[in-house]
Parts: sequence; C-alpha cells; structure tokens
Amino acid sequence: MEQDKNGEVYSKVVRAGKRTYFFDVKSTKGNDLYITLTESKKTTLNDGRENFEKHKIFLYKEDFEKFREGLDDVLSKIDSLRETDHFDEKSDDHSSFSSVSFDDL
Repeated sequence: MEQDKNGEVYSKVVRAGKRTYFFDVKSTKGNDLYITLTESKKTTLNDGRENFEKHKIFLYKEDFEKFREGLDDVLSKIDSLRETDHFDEKSDDHSSFSSVSFDDL
C-alpha cells in the first residue's frame, strides 16, 4: 500500500461553491485504513480577509459499512422525494427549513 509520510493513501477533492470537501483515505501505523471527511468553507472576516472554516469527521473501518448504508439510504430517500413535486433539486427556496448550527446539536 503506497502512502505518504502522513499516512495518506488516497485523496479526492470535491469543489462545491464556497465549500470544498476532502475525502482522504489514510493508514495507521498498523496498516488499518480509515477515512477523514473534511468540509472547508470559505468565509470573509470583518476586515475583508478570507478565512477557511474546517470541520472534520473521522470514519474508522468498523463503521464503513454502516456509514455506506446510512448514506445510501438518505440519498435514495432524496431521489424518491425529488420524484414528487414537493422537493425539486432546482429549487433554492429554503424558507421552510430552520437554521441549525452544529453547536446546537
């Protein structure tokens, strides 16, 4: 298994507007694989300087399948909801959603 000095084996970057998502496969010293999911969001400070807020999730091998099942389930649900007229992927009207901060959870 090829890895760099930080244990990184593979990386995938997904750019989405002001956010960038990093999917990194890493290896422990014992050669166990794990994933880090990082969201990086560009913001502007009051003085005009750019700042990047980062949120990171560590996903360990014993949770890969459950994570995949959960993600597949919610993506499937989104697909079925989009088939109705209630949710349209082209709609930008988020007025029915409340604002939730991760600090509130």
